[in-house]
Amino acid sequence: MPVEKAVVLARGLGTRMRKEDASVILSEEQEKIARKGIKALIPVAAGRPFLDYVLSALADAGITRVCLVVAPDHDELVARYGGEVPLERLSVSFAIQEKPLGTANAVAAAEEFVNGDPFLMVNSDNYYPHDALAALRELSGPAVALFEQEAMLTQSNIAAERILSFAVGLVDANGYLVRILEKPSREALAQLPRPIWLSMNCWRFGPCIFEACRRIGPSPRGEYEITDAVQYAIDHLQERFQAVCVKKAVYDMTSRADIPAIVARLEGIKVWL
Repeated sequence: MPVEKAVVLARGLGTRMRKEDASVILSEEQEKIARKGIKALIPVAAGRPFLDYVLSALADAGITRVCLVVAPDHDELVARYGGEVPLERLSVSFAIQEKPLGTANAVAAAEEFVNGDPFLMVNSDNYYPHDALAALRELSGPAVALFEQEAMLTQSNIAAERILSFAVGLVDANGYLVRILEKPSREALAQLPRPIWLSMNCWRFGPCIFEACRRIGPSPRGEYEITDAVQYAIDHLQERFQAVCVKKAVYDMTSRADIPAIVARLEGIKVWL
């Protein structure tokens, strides 16, 4: 059966969003939310917060149940999606990630919500194309959506220097993920076959991922990374992740400089939660 559940990671500290940028003119409400670092609640097109568009895209793809992984003090997020905003196509639950210990730790916080079912996992500060979400939902096993580097460079709002440092998905001849190459050097990128496929943290998981999240250790920066859990699942748990390769861009809400471009790109897109 197609996937019905999605886990949305919304626990981030928003450090770069909090940083002031004199080159960007924000509305009073945008400035207020940016100071708090809650990227998902930044008002964008039609005055709606960015997360409304992320959730609406999931509903467009057929998702009906969402779990937002939030911080203990994310009262505004919980209030909005826990009752303030009308929900017609989605039901929203919440899982608390007590400390910002990485993406694998965040996914692990949603294990009770998942309850053994397959699920999609996405970031709350990325707007993914419908093609990627719908394709992942319709598959029959674990998978990752990978996005063409050239499409990201020409269609996304993300600066080229950032895109060129993004993780690359290495795929075998049968279309399955071999590994994620984190922060590749320019020399490493030059050696890769074209097109280059980027990982933007858009996954389809089964319950096996929770065992992998429990078994990995922290990364050098002291966090438990979902890419490490995926690699553990591939290497030790015999999981195979089909690669869905999409020649469309992902929009990213990381810093204040992203807000005007996001507003322009989302203008006219209908939101229906």
